[in-house]
Amino acid sequence: MRILSQRYPKVILWLGQLNITSKTLCTEYSNINKLLYGIRNFCKIMGPLETAKKIAAYQVVNEYVKDNTVVGIGSGSTVVYAVHRLAERIQEENLNVVCVPTSFQARQLIVNNHLTLGDLDTSPQLDIVIDGADEVDADLTLIKGGGGCLLQEKIIASCTNQFIIIADYTKNSERLGQQYKKGIPIEVIPMAYVPIKKKIEDKYDGVAKIRMAVAKAGPVVTDNGNFILDWHFPFDIDKSWKTISEELKYIPGVVETGLFVNMANKAYFGMADGSVKEL
Repeated sequence: MRILSQRYPKVILWLGQLNITSKTLCTEYSNINKLLYGIRNFCKIMGPLETAKKIAAYQVVNEYVKDNTVVGIGSGSTVVYAVHRLAERIQEENLNVVCVPTSFQARQLIVNNHLTLGDLDTSPQLDIVIDGADEVDADLTLIKGGGGCLLQEKIIASCTNQFIIIADYTKNSERLGQQYKKGIPIEVIPMAYVPIKKKIEDKYDGVAKIRMAVAKAGPVVTDNGNFILDWHFPFDIDKSWKTISEELKYIPGVVETGLFVNMANKAYFGMADGSVKEL
């Protein structure tokens, strides 16, 4: 018992609050070991990255969401924490908040957390959009679309004056491609993906790969029925991202790109030390 108290004081305090006595601990020692094993595994799961995502998401929801607001809900793992915090605040403070999703995943998050579901038909102008990113450079240019939701994410982001990014510290780069190595997602019409791939590689170099699905045979299909090319661009590319984004959109068959240029107003990064960096 003394060893357990020294190694896991918070756990012992918690067990005491549950009226679990030392006699019970001794009797059920094997069960306690199983419990501690589970707690250690949970702590591994909720490691530095997940903690960083959570603190960034919580800070943004606490700072920006007010009563009678329409909030765009982005996609991805960091947004899950934002939705959880939003649900807590709505319940605790009796807030009136309408949530507009950027994807099927976001819609399910809203529904499963019993939040009010909205859409662009009834709310074409959003008070704030909270979304994640795959990478953010020093100019707040983003790569988004790792989850395949880039088109609807960009549509929703264009409907607000407050597009706020939440992410962990690994997404913060001086320049795009420094940390995120999976390329820029480009949503394309299925019949055109081969000529689009060739045009991108001929004009900009690098490699454009069609994104293949994991749980099904064949390519990933977006919520809009399209394919995704991931363009692994040269790190020393000499054009501005604004120019590249515009040129890519001119290629027939390109629906949208995962380059978000001059769209984000602010980014919040959860750091490894528990602080939040604002950009």
